[in-house]
Amino acid sequence: VALYKSVPTRLLSRAWGRLNQVELPTWLRKPVYSLYIWTFGVNMKEAAVEDLHHYRNLSEFFRRKLKPQARPVCCLHSVISPSDGKILNFGQVKNCEVEQVKGVTYSLESFLGPRISAEELQFSQTPLGNSFQQQLVTKEGNELYHCVIYLAPGDYHCFHSPTDWRVSHRRHFPGSLMSVNPGVARWIKELFCHNERVVLTGDWKHGFFSLTAVGATNVGSIRIYFDQDLHTNSPCYSKGSYNDFSFISNNNKEGIPMRKGEHLGEFNLGSTIVLIFEAPKDFKFHLKAGQKIRFGEALGSL
Repeated sequence: VALYKSVPTRLLSRAWGRLNQVELPTWLRKPVYSLYIWTFGVNMKEAAVEDLHHYRNLSEFFRRKLKPQARPVCCLHSVISPSDGKILNFGQVKNCEVEQVKGVTYSLESFLGPRISAEELQFSQTPLGNSFQQQLVTKEGNELYHCVIYLAPGDYHCFHSPTDWRVSHRRHFPGSLMSVNPGVARWIKELFCHNERVVLTGDWKHGFFSLTAVGATNVGSIRIYFDQDLHTNSPCYSKGSYNDFSFISNNNKEGIPMRKGEHLGEFNLGSTIVLIFEAPKDFKFHLKAGQKIRFGEALGSL
């Protein structure tokens, strides 16, 4: 583990990003992309543009858009999958710890960072407890839930809003860019807390809601469409540091309203999405650990 952590994954990821942006000659595009499609099982029939010659470089191909009808958004359930991927873990948060894969946990506070003030998040209720987990729960009778979705290299790389909510704050943690493959996640404790990540927090109709985009090797680029000030995988950073940005201002008291299924951001290659939110005790996930899921399908509901 120590040897793996010493690998300069941030530098390698920046080099990979530069390589991805090199424009390929038209004659080379089809064989290069075809090899990628065959290796990772990409379904190009879903792509908005199926012609491989259209994509000038690997980066454009990774971030390809889908046909509008390829991912219908479930209207019957309150929380949908924000992306394509594989369900690594889900359930109630217990003892201020979250499972990244079965049997391997990480600290909720280390992952999200110190709690943002209730005033900044515009919550009308007062937090009910003293532990970090209890501070996030704003309504009596609610519980805190989590869901971890792993995006493989062959998956659709954009992610969307999982529910109707308001984003009031962004916290960016520069960090390592180790692989988040489930095999690696099993032997590096608190992997998600070491890696670069962008935490979006706000509220939905049941209280606290957060979506975190976790970077990985070759995925230094995390883009949030409404946040032009966000820059990830910079050459220099202080270990353990983070920077905050509030979407609440004198001119905007509501933050950024997001509708269920609306485009939210994108990765370059694959990575992980972590949802942490509060909901009433009768909230139920409609999932199985290890199952494949597609953007728009139901995660859970009341």
